[in-house]
Amino acid sequence: MPVPALQPDRINILMYHQVGDFGRSPAVRAHPSTYCDRHRFARQMAWLASHGYTVLDMDAVLACLRGERAIPPRAVALTFDDGYRNFYEHAWPVLQRHGFPATVYLIADMLGQPARWFAADGRDTPPLMARAELLELRRAGILFGSHTAGHVKLAQHSDAVIHDELSRSRQVLEDLFGERIDHFCYPYGSHDLRVVEAVAEAGYLTATTCNRAPAGRDDDPLVLPRKAIAHGDNLLGFLWRLHMKNTPRKTPLHRADVAAPAPGVGRGLALAAGVDNNQ
Repeated sequence: MPVPALQPDRINILMYHQVGDFGRSPAVRAHPSTYCDRHRFARQMAWLASHGYTVLDMDAVLACLRGERAIPPRAVALTFDDGYRNFYEHAWPVLQRHGFPATVYLIADMLGQPARWFAADGRDTPPLMARAELLELRRAGILFGSHTAGHVKLAQHSDAVIHDELSRSRQVLEDLFGERIDHFCYPYGSHDLRVVEAVAEAGYLTATTCNRAPAGRDDDPLVLPRKAIAHGDNLLGFLWRLHMKNTPRKTPLHRADVAAPAPGVGRGLALAAGVDNNQ
């Protein structure tokens, strides 16, 4: 199969949640973007490895967006929301096989606990990774970011709750890993200008959304788009999302005080808010 070109000077940030054996349960059908079959995941990673893609973590994405390093021609970043134990069991061995980095966003108050927000939808509550597993992965090079303390829709909460969720989650993770936590992910994609400004004040350097598009230097680094990979995506579906799903579903938000992009580029507007049902 010939390899189609990616948009130049852009990075496709891919969004995964769980990786494992899930079948076709009602929960999977209702929330396909929160599940990925482990065999399909392995084929997706093998394709990236054999067709010349450069896989980045969010530290490398930030360096590219700042202009500190060139954006590779086929740049892909792998991100995993929530920190499920099945990342450790099924995704990590595949990443190791190919030498791929990844970024995992953690819910600071639920480390080693069940993903209890699933219960609201009547779903089983899968376990999240515990501290020992997280430290092992960090020593092996996996990068971690914050996904709040309690997996809440930030745009629906008060300034005080937003501040607590952002600052407390960062502090818990910095205490665990003994290093700065620079990267954030909005649970459910829930953000507006007030939330994004709070993320900036909390000291995060990047934040990812659920808005579908490749990321570039014209994007606000605290409102970076991602492409969700869903349970039903075979290899052709994966490539379709990777190469063809480039139109944002919502007008991307952009803070007015972010440095202006180069002439002739820029998709951001200062007024739009983004909320998505992805978890």
